[in-house]
Amino acid sequence: MKKVLLGIVVVLVVLVAVLLLQPAPISAAAYSPPKPDELMGNLAPNQLLKKAELLALGKIKGPEEVAVDNQGRVYGGTQDGKIMVLLDDGKLDVFADTQGRPLGMKFDAEQNLIVADASKGLLSIDPQGKISVLATTHNEVPFKFTDALDISSQGIIYFTDASDKFAQTEYLYDLLEAKPHGRLLSYNPKTRQTKLLLKDLYFANGVALSQQQDFVLVNETYRYRIVRYWLKGPKAGTHDIFIDNLPGFPDNITSNGKGTFWLALFTVRNELMDALHPKPFLKEQMSKLPKVFWPQPEPYGLVVALNEQAQVIQSLQDPTGEHLKDITSAREYHGYLYLGSLNNDRIGKYPLP
Repeated sequence: MKKVLLGIVVVLVVLVAVLLLQPAPISAAAYSPPKPDELMGNLAPNQLLKKAELLALGKIKGPEEVAVDNQGRVYGGTQDGKIMVLLDDGKLDVFADTQGRPLGMKFDAEQNLIVADASKGLLSIDPQGKISVLATTHNEVPFKFTDALDISSQGIIYFTDASDKFAQTEYLYDLLEAKPHGRLLSYNPKTRQTKLLLKDLYFANGVALSQQQDFVLVNETYRYRIVRYWLKGPKAGTHDIFIDNLPGFPDNITSNGKGTFWLALFTVRNELMDALHPKPFLKEQMSKLPKVFWPQPEPYGLVVALNEQAQVIQSLQDPTGEHLKDITSAREYHGYLYLGSLNNDRIGKYPLP
């Protein structure tokens, strides 16, 4: 028995030594997150998301963002690169196949579906499903993780490169490293020019224009906050913090064009991850382990409505995550809120009052 125990100890020592000597895939920085506020007031836990109808249940895999065309048909991009359309009879059809990972998407004025594909760049897909590449780099720096977008009334596409270091399959490395690799950019279809608006963002995610299109919001997922970039007025070209210390990880954000932003939060804050953030050495060691040993997200459905003064005016929740979880997008259309998910097998359709 003593020899067996000694053998186990030796094996454990060897494994620890190998782990410490192995180079980490990240170079972590220390970060001290603000203490999260208690969920109360308009953020108090509720069961409202359980009222949502579940579309394409079990038939679609990871519709991270949803878009709705002018005929009311719902589209979602899947983990295998396809963009699926939900037909009037409830059946799913393949609209296009980017052979990448379609994330953010929205229809432009000509009913072309503009897509931020994590690995293929900024794309335009015409009504027949033909794919055109709009942009893949800025100043010869490739987009590593094209993520989210919004389109102005002038046709300007505002979009993000979530990280210019880590690809979509490595997004958790960006979380652990806690360094600013994200960018907010714009693309003008008329001039075909791409401009850099903001850099050094902490995982630049969702994008949404204000009602008057005088500013654009961009989520910094791994800082639990939203940044505002001014497009017009005396502050044009500058940026500030729109809202900070959110109760979870902000993913996509959309505008209903009437002064309300719908913010999808992937999950609530993780106490273990917040405790690890100030300790770069521990995060680097964790990055060497299989992801099953990393802090796991709590299954939780959470969507927040914000006004243009950054006030929380409503929240829709499913604290169990059994009905809807991992929500990554919320888009309002004709009295309903359509809800996408990075990993789930369904699209939520929530009736708005």
